[in-house]
Amino acid sequence: MITVRRTLAAAFVVLGAVALTACTAGQPEPEDSLDSAARSEVSATGSAPIVFAFVCSGAADDSSGAGSDTTGDDADGTGETYTTYAAVWEAERTDCRAERITGTEMSAQQRAAVRAADGTATLEELAATCAERGASPWRDGVSTPEQAELAAGLVAYCPGHPDRDRLQESLTAYRG
Repeated sequence: MITVRRTLAAAFVVLGAVALTACTAGQPEPEDSLDSAARSEVSATGSAPIVFAFVCSGAADDSSGAGSDTTGDDADGTGETYTTYAAVWEAERTDCRAERITGTEMSAQQRAAVRAADGTATLEELAATCAERGASPWRDGVSTPEQAELAAGLVAYCPGHPDRDRLQESLTAYRG
């Protein structure tokens, strides 16, 4: 009886292994799909979201050590270049301009922000203002229709900004 049970158990294990092998035999391994020769011959088509770098000057704590997210220095007056919003926010820059580094099409979030700004700011202006910290409109109240439109665009475009909640509250109070 014990021999029969062992034989049946072994048969189930073998059948299970065969079934698993049959299920995965036709699927390529992840390494198989990484053919670098094939990738290098493919030309890019379609669109990609717009991405910015930020060239900033203005009041900043230059001892912040923003690290690998910055390039260059401000010694020649041209500004310091940042590759992420977080690096600019950490440095607390107040005067930035956004420069496209890649991309051809606005993302859904970018389109929504430009629509919310209703003509008061371009995508580049929203991106540059989103990089800034401790300056208007992030610290000032919303008191005009134009400021409300800009604030609406920034609230839509900059969900991670350290002063976003303050700007949202000011916009809500204005629209009251």
